[in-house]
Amino acid sequence: MLKTENDIIQLVKEDKWMMDILYSAQSLNLPDWWVCAGFVRSKIWDTLHGFTERTPIPDIDVIYYDERNVEETEEKRLEDNLRGIQPNVPWSVKNEARMHVRNDIPPYTSSVDAMSKFPETATALGLKLDENNNVVLAAPWGVQDVLHFEVKPTPFFAETKERAAVYEGRLTRKNWKAIWNKVKVSHLL
Repeated sequence: MLKTENDIIQLVKEDKWMMDILYSAQSLNLPDWWVCAGFVRSKIWDTLHGFTERTPIPDIDVIYYDERNVEETEEKRLEDNLRGIQPNVPWSVKNEARMHVRNDIPPYTSSVDAMSKFPETATALGLKLDENNNVVLAAPWGVQDVLHFEVKPTPFFAETKERAAVYEGRLTRKNWKAIWNKVKVSHLL
């Protein structure tokens, strides 16, 4: 049973596919890199629901923070590099040093700061490998919501009506409860 961050890390270490994803992302040598969001959340919910097969996810989100090169073309080049390593993975690479412009908000200070401003606390999760290849978990809002199947907005998305509407739209589009029946959703609107 998963109860702590260490339990989640152990679960990931035992999953060859997830570890291969982490090694592939690590090979890019990006500053402040993480594989995040559904990659982490889906594994936790699949495990806690007793699923024997992995739930497909639309993309593998790799984020990093590099103020020196904020060109979107660099992200596409990095995605191509990852496809060269694992061509059957739907890679999505984003430099969080530029994403504030796209999202029309103040600049992020790091990748973990960006994660803290993801729409849902249960999705504000990231994994990476440290210099000794140990699995590291970032959970700016903790792991209790994801472990208890609670979908709640991060404080950032609860601040304004516009962000609340984005959060509500994601709830409708993602429809997590249709996949993971134990999920409990908190609405803002």
